[in-house]
Amino acid sequence: MRHNKKFNHLGRKSAHRKAMLSNMASSLILHKRITTTVAKAKALRSYVEPLITRSKDDSTHQRRVVFSHLQNKQAVTELFREVAQKIGDRPGGYTRILKTGTRLGDAADMCIIELVDFNTTYVKEAAKPAAKKTRRGGSKAKTGSDNMVAEEPKSRNQDSENATSTDEKAG
Repeated sequence: MRHNKKFNHLGRKSAHRKAMLSNMASSLILHKRITTTVAKAKALRSYVEPLITRSKDDSTHQRRVVFSHLQNKQAVTELFREVAQKIGDRPGGYTRILKTGTRLGDAADMCIIELVDFNTTYVKEAAKPAAKKTRRGGSKAKTGSDNMVAEEPKSRNQDSENATSTDEKAG
């Protein structure tokens, strides 16, 4: 009986599946975004999120546990240095799957899986800094004569309003 054996085998033997998920997890950590099929992305999400959770505690034991899954020094270093700092306060859900349509050759459902905090489109903190606002001709506005000029149209408008109101009264 197959009770509680629900994970997707992806049509591969266990050694091939573990190697593939390890390589995909390393690529995801190093590149922050990869393109793959939806089935592989869902399997990768359940594989990589516990590793990201372990990276919150930067200890030798946690590094060794993560390295036993990833088998890639650069990916482990990147995970514990950069990724762990950005996701430190997030309680879970470190990845996002965006469906992109079907593959041309075999019509497989394709998607992009990415780390949530590294996408600049959705993250408010990573937005581009606002350009320095400059005011052209700002020195002219500081003089007293220009301030009076700015007040003149107001007085003219008031005069024209008064004139129209007196015309209406007369008419």
